[in-house]
Amino acid sequence: MKGSDPTKFGDRLSDGAKARAAQLEKARARLAALAETKPQRDAERARIAAEREAREATRKAEKEARLKREAAERAAAETARVEAERLAAEERERAANEEKTKLAKLLTDQKAARDARYAARKARQK
Repeated sequence: MKGSDPTKFGDRLSDGAKARAAQLEKARARLAALAETKPQRDAERARIAAEREAREATRKAEKEARLKREAAERAAAETARVEAERLAAEERERAANEEKTKLAKLLTDQKAARDARYAARKARQK
């Protein structure tokens, strides 16, 4: 500080004490200013927290709705897949039955033709 002799120990001690007192006074002034605005800051924090909670609740509701929609879509797709598999199995079974019927008719016709040839041959031999 001006006007004090830095070579004297007592002056340095008093200068240090004055500087600490000045810093303490500044800190107290800042704390007093912060204490005056604390209700506004607390209200702002509460408003921000409420908005955050509202956003989180909205996101949660949207996520639940999306998950329900996706689950319904998966269930519908699974139902459609099962139905398609059932129809394909029925079609394969019908085609197999038709093939069996055709084969049975062919064998019956072949046997009838063979029997007719055998009967004709026996009739010629008489």
